[in-house]
Amino acid sequence: MEPLPLELPADTVQRVASELRCLPTDERVALRLDEEDKLRHFREYFHIPKTQDLPPIDLSLVNKDENAIYFLGNSLGLQPKMVKTYLEEELDKWAKMGAYGHDIGKRPWITGDETIAGLMTDIVGANEKEIVLMNTLTVNLHLLLLSFFKPTPKRYKILLEAKAFPSDHYAIESQLQLHGLNTEKSMRIVKPREGEETLRTEDILEVIEKEGDSIAVILFSGVHYYTGQHFNMPAITKAGQAKGCFVGFDLAHAVGNVELHLHDWGVDFACWCSYKYLNSGAGGLAGAFVHEKHAHTIKPALVGWFGHELSTRFKMDNKLQLIPGANGFRISNPPILLVCPLHASLEIFKKATMKALRRKSVLLTGYLEYLIKHYYGKEKAEAKTPVVNVITPSRIEERGCQLTLTFSVPIKSIYQELEKRGVVCDKREPNGIRVAPVPLYNSFHDVYKFINLLNSALEAAERKH
Repeated sequence: MEPLPLELPADTVQRVASELRCLPTDERVALRLDEEDKLRHFREYFHIPKTQDLPPIDLSLVNKDENAIYFLGNSLGLQPKMVKTYLEEELDKWAKMGAYGHDIGKRPWITGDETIAGLMTDIVGANEKEIVLMNTLTVNLHLLLLSFFKPTPKRYKILLEAKAFPSDHYAIESQLQLHGLNTEKSMRIVKPREGEETLRTEDILEVIEKEGDSIAVILFSGVHYYTGQHFNMPAITKAGQAKGCFVGFDLAHAVGNVELHLHDWGVDFACWCSYKYLNSGAGGLAGAFVHEKHAHTIKPALVGWFGHELSTRFKMDNKLQLIPGANGFRISNPPILLVCPLHASLEIFKKATMKALRRKSVLLTGYLEYLIKHYYGKEKAEAKTPVVNVITPSRIEERGCQLTLTFSVPIKSIYQELEKRGVVCDKREPNGIRVAPVPLYNSFHDVYKFINLLNSALEAAERKH
């Protein structure tokens, strides 16, 4: 897991306020933090939606020319400005030379995915040969489980966290059914303790220790979609492998959000989508990881032409020369129009670096948490203000940039009032509003403005009731 910063976010906020001789809640604190932010120029690499273009906006409540407060990068990242250029390059190539585009240009269509795979290495902490860019997340999860989940009469369970994202839950259910297994007996779901929202690492490890001999695969998310909890991936990996389990992760909410070291942690396999923090557009090209230790032992259960070595692929002799490791899992040619947006985004990550982004993210989300607790913490309940509870863990190493908020009043009208004011976030059942200040394109001033708009939304919601 990442080392803690030298100064906790709350201490940084208070220090800056002290230097400015103002309250920590003063707008000047946000402006100073933005001044000191070495990554602030990356915001210019993205299209930020204007409030006037948002469907639910109430133009009487906003300045139509202002940027929206976009805190939904955990669901769909913003568009990098270079996406259009890269798409136009490929469309132009197709228009002008047709099939010759398969072999020519900076993204030849035959190897378009491979040309950008190297840009993923630092983001997931893996060697290039361990990474493959293909398909969508759940398709990749199915392909990986077909190879890693080989149940026996004694070892037949898949371990996962409670309230895993539905696609993971359904994928596991269907894999178990494919093997003729009883899903209730074979899906081992780890739940939080009574009255708690998130899982304790010791509880996860205890289940692995006690039941590991009957568990074939452990599949957890890196960061939980609802609570925003960042699981201790190295500890889960080590514990699972000590009991003879394969350990894999769904990194949909972790990739591009927290630092990952899949190779060094010894994770067996992983998969991720790219349209959240990796900003590749809705339904963008997903990725998968297979540790190099499995390169010659774990093979794809379903094979396609693009898993064949490129040097002999076009001999067309139907004698499979499977590429060892992750690239052998490729089935079809890469969709070049999906490669383009991911390429544009990954180049930005290369310039910014995950280490620097994570450092900013810790402070950005910490600043948001500080202000929420200041205005809406439980001790404020006596003042008759609504209580806003952060269910995401407060420990820095146990979360990414997302905070999930629950409220002491119904959230439907609060959410609607936020939307009217140009705040883009989302509500998730049963009662959470998820907000995610993304370090690549969100600012400290965004956080400051969000708190003011939240206050206005709460007041408006109260007036309705």
